[in-house]
Amino acid sequence: MLLNLGQLAIGLVVVTFGASWLVKGASRVALRFGIPPLIIGLTVVAFGTSAPELAVSITSALAGQSDLAVANVVGSNIFNVLFILGLSALITPLVVHQQLVRMDLPVMIGMSMLLYVLTLDGGLDLVDSVLLVGLIVGYTIFLLREARRQGAGAESKDATLVPGKLPLNIALLVVGLVALVFGSNVMVTGAVGLARLLGVSEAVIGLTIVAAGTSLPEVATSVTAAIKGERDIAIGNVVGSNIFNIGSVLGFSGLASLGTLTISPAMMALDVPVMLAVSMLCLPFFRTGYQLTRLNGAALMAGQVGYVAWLVLTEQRSPALPVLQFIVVRGFLPALIIGTVVVMVKGLRDEKAALKA
Repeated sequence: MLLNLGQLAIGLVVVTFGASWLVKGASRVALRFGIPPLIIGLTVVAFGTSAPELAVSITSALAGQSDLAVANVVGSNIFNVLFILGLSALITPLVVHQQLVRMDLPVMIGMSMLLYVLTLDGGLDLVDSVLLVGLIVGYTIFLLREARRQGAGAESKDATLVPGKLPLNIALLVVGLVALVFGSNVMVTGAVGLARLLGVSEAVIGLTIVAAGTSLPEVATSVTAAIKGERDIAIGNVVGSNIFNIGSVLGFSGLASLGTLTISPAMMALDVPVMLAVSMLCLPFFRTGYQLTRLNGAALMAGQVGYVAWLVLTEQRSPALPVLQFIVVRGFLPALIIGTVVVMVKGLRDEKAALKA
């Protein structure tokens, strides 16, 4: 077990550093070409912070570990919304850019819905994978055209997003990519070995330990951006990362597996619907006053705790599971739905009153 834990830790450290170097080099290159901070968050930073998921899932797919490949993406998307946005909002309320609500958030929800539909037959075949890759390519092209239309935009306040020498930035990209490939191989080996030793499914390991581990770059990026006042990047990073996770990570993983990327019935029954639900939950949260409040953040964090507890208790077949189900189904979810509707209605009324005034 110590060997597997060591492999997980070493792989995670190497993947995290690799992603950091990749993001830094790519962001500086993008900034040199006048791409606004929001677009950087939605494309360059989001794709870079999704690089660990891409490396781990493709490695898993090539090794025939389909459950781990899919669970890594589904778990990461849930973790990104519930934990990362929740933590960022608890640190400081996040102002939501209207472009996110009007365009990028619907894309994230749409991609989540599409994934659910495509996997109803038990997995992703080659046609599904090509479709996902094609959609992410189209989305990226659209964002880049939007960046050109908007012009250079506001300068970033983040000192790390300062254009440097092009050769150095290219070197950072290459070294980061090599680190990602090496680290992901070590991490997958450790995760599979740990799952076998603990007697739990690879899906649970992927939905929890691996998903949280590969999402650490998103944690660092969004939390740091929130602290430094780069709130566009803090939220745009999560939304963009979730879109890229589905389109590029699962798309390319499906291609790598030659259309044999399967998904377990248990994951289809719980985890994919949870991913879709938390994506849809962002709409009322973001739309209400175009701000993600500390109360919203607390609700998201509570959701992450409840989701992980549900997974663990289900895997252990714990007698405490019915109690948790009762609390979540009869208590937390109704309170969340009612509270969200009330706050959203109040916010819309306040907006209409402000317009009339």
